Amino acid sequence: MSKHLSKEELQTDPLIENYNKAANFFNENRTTILAILISVIVVVGSLIGYNYYSANQEQQAQQLLAIAEGYYTEGDYDKALNGDSFELTYGFLAIANDYSGTEAGNLAIYYAAVSSFKLGNIEEALDYFSRYDAPSGILGVGAISFNAKLLMANGSTEKAAETFVKAANWDVNETTTPYNLYEAAEAYFSAGNYEKAQELSDQIIEEYPTSSELANAQKLQGKIAVAI
Repeated sequence: MSKHLSKEELQTDPLIENYNKAANFFNENRTTILAILISVIVVVGSLIGYNYYSANQEQQAQQLLAIAEGYYTEGDYDKALNGDSFELTYGFLAIANDYSGTEAGNLAIYYAAVSSFKLGNIEEALDYFSRYDAPSGILGVGAISFNAKLLMANGSTEKAAETFVKAANWDVNETTTPYNLYEAAEAYFSAGNYEKAQELSDQIIEEYPTSSELANAQKLQGKIAVAI
């Protein structure tokens, strides 16, 4: 048989006391609580909307990039870079500008740099590379190394050497690391910085004795000895 609580017992019941406290707190802070709830709803809604927008932007950019890549593959670097006004297609520059923040937009910057180089515009290529966000790991090594070669072609030998070192350390492995270390050593040698050239060639000989760059590093040390 259930027990009927008296009014006094009800007033002292812990659950009822907690409920009453919560109700009083809500009533006293109704405006603030509702404002917080509305803010949370707005933030969550904005995040959902932004994620949908970002995914849609990425998809559009990828579709446009595929067309520009077609021009690039055909060797039509001007169309690849600037698009075709007659066919109303986007080039790498427009994709990079209109879809910045997407992976396709970032890749378009890299393609724009290479296309500019193919067209003989090294300064423009370097400018585009300055905006490019190289991916982590081995996928980013080639782009950084190519950037260094552009700097060499532009006469910025010391900066090229530094960039080759950056490429060497971007993903340390038995193939691309000694290759880029050697390119850096050669660049430093060309710049007259024999100390750095010696240091990097020593590193190849000591740390990568089985690499294909070993013989080149040893030959470079002979050239350094003569130059000094």
